[in-house]
Amino acid sequence: MRPAARPNRLHRLGRRRGAQPKVVALGGGMGLSASLTALRRITGDLTAVVTVADDGGSSGRLRDELGVLPPGDLRKALAALCGDDEWGRTWSRVIQHRFESRGDLHEHAVGNLLIVALWEQLGDHVQALDLVGKLLGAQGRVLPMSAVPLELEALVRGHDPARPDDVDTVRGQATVALTPGEVQSVYLVPHDPPAVPEAVEAVLDADWVVLGPGSWFSSVIPHLMVPDLLEALVATRARKVLSLNLAPQPGETEGFSPQRHLEVLVRHAPKLAFDVVLADAAAVPDRDALDLAAKRLGAEVELAPVAAAGGLPKHDPELLAAAYDRIFRMHGRIGPWR
Repeated sequence: MRPAARPNRLHRLGRRRGAQPKVVALGGGMGLSASLTALRRITGDLTAVVTVADDGGSSGRLRDELGVLPPGDLRKALAALCGDDEWGRTWSRVIQHRFESRGDLHEHAVGNLLIVALWEQLGDHVQALDLVGKLLGAQGRVLPMSAVPLELEALVRGHDPARPDDVDTVRGQATVALTPGEVQSVYLVPHDPPAVPEAVEAVLDADWVVLGPGSWFSSVIPHLMVPDLLEALVATRARKVLSLNLAPQPGETEGFSPQRHLEVLVRHAPKLAFDVVLADAAAVPDRDALDLAAKRLGAEVELAPVAAAGGLPKHDPELLAAAYDRIFRMHGRIGPWR
């Protein structure tokens, strides 16, 4: 029998206020996992909306062989929503476990195989992910942003160092994430993909929406390329937080300043406004420039120490949870969780 989870201090404080804020977090990979690990500490009403354009590793192999959605980022989100009790830690390790062999199972993640098996058994992406979440005791819900596998394409200036001024098309999320040169824009194939209805409903019903952190062009901006999802993000009455990375990503955003991240997002979704831009103070060399870029989004900048100790660009879950909790209190409308 699963032991009862012990909510931490921030979670208990939220519980004492009554109903908790409905939060939707969008992204993919380790950036979304960082946000979810923090957010589950302050609310039990949490939905992850995950990009489905991954084409590398175990996910890419399953996608190519079976024609399914890439399950890897969905698996990582589910693992991040596992609790800090023994049950949650155990299942998080199990679904993240990768086989090591000389055969076809090498480097496949257990969670990827479980998710794909349930998709084939149930024929329903959302129902299957809900069932995996129930098995893990996940403290929230995980949804794909679209129910069709997507391919990411990018226009990159200087992709070929021998032609630094030429713009080439680079295909595939794994390739875009590590591309040399400067990414100009990204788009999805097929164009105008359908959104998962439950993801749209969650955004429209949310109190807060969090976008980022994560690989900017390959995990964050793709959500804005799904028309129904972008329309929901523009139309929702929820307050919106844009959570910035701790450092530029080698290849994809090499040399980008914090404000440059905002500028490219505006280019891809000029009608989308935010309320708060969250950044680590140590990662912002020019506060005035970031304030100006945030103002174009309709947002205020909140600086908070959210980086883990040790020097690596990694978020500390407790510090990030405290930053989100403070933003929800200071910038939110008077809500039922107060």
